Amino acid sequence: MSEALAARIEAARLRSLAWLDSIQAPGLPRGVARISAAHDASAWPGVLLPGTYNAVMCRALLGGLAGIERGRLIDWLESHRLPDGRFRIPGMAAADVFKKPDPIETWGYIDFHVTNYSLGAIEVLDPTRPARLDFARRFLEPKELLAWLALRDLRDPWQEGNNIVNLGSFLLALRTEAPAAVDHAMALLFEWHDRLQEHSTGFWGLNQAHDPRALLHAFAGSMHNFHLWYTTGRTLPHLDRAMDYVLTLPPGIDSACIDVDAVDLLVHGVALTGHRATEARAWMEALLPHLLDWQEADGGFCDVREGVRRQDGWVRGYAEPQGLSNTFATFFRWIAIAMIADHLWPGRWPWRFRGMVGIGYRMPASDRRRAETPKAASTAGVNRMPA
Repeated sequence: MSEALAARIEAARLRSLAWLDSIQAPGLPRGVARISAAHDASAWPGVLLPGTYNAVMCRALLGGLAGIERGRLIDWLESHRLPDGRFRIPGMAAADVFKKPDPIETWGYIDFHVTNYSLGAIEVLDPTRPARLDFARRFLEPKELLAWLALRDLRDPWQEGNNIVNLGSFLLALRTEAPAAVDHAMALLFEWHDRLQEHSTGFWGLNQAHDPRALLHAFAGSMHNFHLWYTTGRTLPHLDRAMDYVLTLPPGIDSACIDVDAVDLLVHGVALTGHRATEARAWMEALLPHLLDWQEADGGFCDVREGVRRQDGWVRGYAEPQGLSNTFATFFRWIAIAMIADHLWPGRWPWRFRGMVGIGYRMPASDRRRAETPKAASTAGVNRMPA
């Protein structure tokens, strides 16, 4: 790849760090961020939490945590924590949220998601900081976990993929205090996946063979589940078939979620199997300029250009037009750029990916086996971890 393209990445990185500085919330610890330049923090103070956790993880990824008073920022983040350890956005009310008809499922999804990302921000600020996970301990009981798994609705695998990876992240964080219980819970979680995975695609979800949209959503949801295999070193069945699907997608801009999911799957898939490594590299090389072109004049990134953007699940809460730079899209698009850049120029930038599973997680270099020769591609479908 050309030095000119590498220079574009570096220039874009610096512009995004300047944009993150520009959305600093006045009067609060450095690093507390509005969700976008349009966000009125006095009218919508609760939205500072998602604005901040995405901004903090983006700063960490880009090498922009210098000057942050980490203790003060962690204290601010933890001020949003409920007594049992869940994080919640202030101002959210039961009448204004929806993910499923069952309000318990709705709040479960929202609380898991906000908690995973809040803990992700704290983890990049202080990896030794213990999490409070009282709310997750009930899932160490097999009956509780199996009952919860029985309620997963694979008609919406994208939503359930988030539920599952978030719960998995909490269970794995409990391993130090209850290793045997966590190992058993994770075994049950993997058994559930093994029963329900579609062998022809490697994904979870209904109607994949007959509906292109259902297949796309199965891919987007399943990529989250895949993180549980990556972080535990287990063999992921049919990873080669999942890569085959991604390589049918055009290497152009979709949503921030779809684009990062595709890149995440390819970089991990190539590192673990070598399957179609040359084609995957070419696909990512083709996508990278489009991602860089998507950067806004202010230095941030938007998700898509049209419509209204809301906080996930807060259907009658904060809203702003799509097309604006925001911390969610800026973080997600930089994950895609950084993963491609690290694949094409290993070690050139000290990208700091998330340690917790979830979007932004990448297997440590010590756990990857890069396959760069045609001979290595013969191991397609076999996800072997180093000895």
